[in-house]
Amino acid sequence: MKKNNEQAKKSGFFSWVWHRKWRFVFLLLIVFGGVYYFSGSSSDSDNNFVTVNITRGDIKQVVTATGEIQPLNTVNVGSQVSGTIDHLYVDYNSKVKKGDVLLTIEPSVLQASVDEAKASLVSAESQRDYAKSEYERDKSLYEDGFIARAEMEQSKTTYEQAEQSVNRALSQYERAVTNLGYATITSPVDGTVISRQVDVGQTVAASFQTPDLFEIAEDLSKMQIETAVSEADIGVIKEGQAVTFTVDAYPTDTFEGFVRQVRLTPTITSNVVVYTVVIDVDNSDLRLMPGMTAFVTILVSEKKDVYKASNFGFLVRNFDNIVADAGDATPQTHLAILRGEDVLLVPYTKGIVTATETEIISDGIQDGDKIIVGKTGASSSSSSSSTMMGPPR
Repeated sequence: MKKNNEQAKKSGFFSWVWHRKWRFVFLLLIVFGGVYYFSGSSSDSDNNFVTVNITRGDIKQVVTATGEIQPLNTVNVGSQVSGTIDHLYVDYNSKVKKGDVLLTIEPSVLQASVDEAKASLVSAESQRDYAKSEYERDKSLYEDGFIARAEMEQSKTTYEQAEQSVNRALSQYERAVTNLGYATITSPVDGTVISRQVDVGQTVAASFQTPDLFEIAEDLSKMQIETAVSEADIGVIKEGQAVTFTVDAYPTDTFEGFVRQVRLTPTITSNVVVYTVVIDVDNSDLRLMPGMTAFVTILVSEKKDVYKASNFGFLVRNFDNIVADAGDATPQTHLAILRGEDVLLVPYTKGIVTATETEIISDGIQDGDKIIVGKTGASSSSSSSSTMMGPPR
């Protein structure tokens, strides 16, 4: 009976294994595959090094910034006289020509000043004419010996003072007329009204400073972007460089421009010194509007079909554990290159450097070369510590 039970148990175990045989086969494949991989990688010289591929292609050095789109030239139209707005003849987006009437200020007070100045002028002219006739009569009497010289000279002085009174009254009259003319506000330029600050019935007070009534953009077909570029990047920005930018209003479109001016006056924003770079933009289709935020990319330099590699490949501090004897070669002047099974030290210089890639200028580089940045299992003192934990590439 006991023997039968043992046979039943063995039969049940083999049955359990048989039904799960593929799971055991899969597990064994994983184990043997891992052993083969690690044993093979330790014997393969390529996999003993951490490498970065050298590729061939185009590279661009750019500077990015943001700025606000603005009209090329705007004019603020104000008032030199105080009063109540009588009529408005334009509104937002109105097209105006130079000399077009924008608004009028209620002129009754200014007209009264003109009338008063006019009356003063007429009175002064009458007094001058009387003083003139008195002087001419006394001059004739003096010449005939009927009056003293002092009396004649007094008449002359009175006449001259009356003449000056006329000049003062004339100036006051002309000023009053000019102020009355200021009650009619006209456009100083051709353009488009982009801002209006007043409404009919509103009082304009010009006692202490000229109030702004309108803002007129001269030509919206030509716009500009004022961007802030940090001092770290301003050294590579030059006039005439090509610019591309996007705006949120047209996320799939890319617009073009060029650098017109690099302003020398610095400003400090969050403890960072920045300079204003002005970019000219063609807006012939009038799609761009004042105030839009532009995300700008300034093209500093560009090269095509050059050797380049990731910036990760230039972090090596020395060639220990890479070559037995580096001689005078240093990572600043040479690259450790893996070419097939051979390790070579190739002299080079850096070309264009971007945020992710660096151009390699060297006559010793060939297609398929790789930069050695470290060796698996080496200490961090021999090369960049960030490369020692990286997988083979």
